[in-house]
Amino acid sequence: MRYELWIGLRYTRAKKRDGGGNSFISFISLTSMLGIALGVAALIVVLSVMNGFQKELRTRILGVAAHIQVSGPEGSELADWNSVAQAAAKHPRVRNAAPYIQAQGMLSFDQQVRGVMVRGVLPEAEEKVADFERHMKSGHLTGLLPGEFGIILGAELARALLVSRGDKVTLIAPQGLVTPAALLPRLKQFKVIGIFEVGMFEYDASLALVHLSDAQKLYRMEDRVSGIRLKIDDLFGAPRVGRELLLALGEGVGVSDWTRNHANFFRAVAIEKNMMFLILLLIVAVAAFNIVSTLVMAVTDKQADIAILRTLGASPRSIMQIFIVQGALIGCIGLLLGVAGGITLALNVDVVVPAIERVFGMQFLAKDVYYISELPSDLQWNDVSLIAGVSFCLTLLATLYPSWRAARVNPAEALRYE
Repeated sequence: MRYELWIGLRYTRAKKRDGGGNSFISFISLTSMLGIALGVAALIVVLSVMNGFQKELRTRILGVAAHIQVSGPEGSELADWNSVAQAAAKHPRVRNAAPYIQAQGMLSFDQQVRGVMVRGVLPEAEEKVADFERHMKSGHLTGLLPGEFGIILGAELARALLVSRGDKVTLIAPQGLVTPAALLPRLKQFKVIGIFEVGMFEYDASLALVHLSDAQKLYRMEDRVSGIRLKIDDLFGAPRVGRELLLALGEGVGVSDWTRNHANFFRAVAIEKNMMFLILLLIVAVAAFNIVSTLVMAVTDKQADIAILRTLGASPRSIMQIFIVQGALIGCIGLLLGVAGGITLALNVDVVVPAIERVFGMQFLAKDVYYISELPSDLQWNDVSLIAGVSFCLTLLATLYPSWRAARVNPAEALRYE
């Protein structure tokens, strides 16, 4: 073992018998280790929980929205949608395709009126590109049959209209009927056959599902549809697959993917995650720079030792290495403790949080207020590596000034009063 490493390790584990000064320095070293450990663990847990929320929201959004949507140019209708669907299905990464109709309307029940986004679907095909069945509170998506004019409502929309399964609501289409007397809106009565709740207010409060053929009749679209919804093998590959489909299908279609349709939302989540990382990193920075005070006191306390080493032939570089080893060891021990604790806690959030709630008799995310009532956690090893790397760099940075100061100790001045 090189003597710089041996001396640095010895200084780190100073004991009471070495004198009160060394004992105090050892205590400061311990608090620095614990500070780094707590900061690193907090970073890992918070980022894992934020990843969990992001994943949960993405899952809920994609339970209703498709990975990729193909429509006519500039959002117009598709006439020969079967051939477009078959051409899109030839792409190796496309798993399923389903036609849809998207139109606006108004629902009326008793004295309640609400604006809605009506989506006409083929139940057997829609279930292959979305997860509506998993979010059904009552009824089934397959209950939508052509010609029977059934409708499935979001939970918030049903609550606002005060309707339940089995009630009949009136759907008003904005495209009117031209008569000699006036322009009259088209009305059709639908029977509520189901209610879904995906946990996203945007959909639960404004989306209504009807059968594709019923929507075509109501909105006079004949055999046309608004577009085709596609599901691919990897949702994160949607932008690339969308560009490839745009080239393959030609100029007669428009292609959009989920990252473009919800770009602002996911960009806001990413910015929030980055800012949280920077804020919590300050905890690690404060703990890391506690090492500066530890090493400065150690240098002051060990001036005689430094002078003796210099007279024995140790170079200033070797003196620097001794104190860099001491500071780096403090940081590495704290870092390892923090990474181990953070990973353990992040993987067991679903156990730890309910236990804390039971002890204190409270609930962090009340079910009557939040759609997501449990703290989700998604530990990503890239985040762990980034946190460990940045924390280690901060630790090394904190050792530079005290080590440089130790290397400049004058042996003659240090030994004058010894």
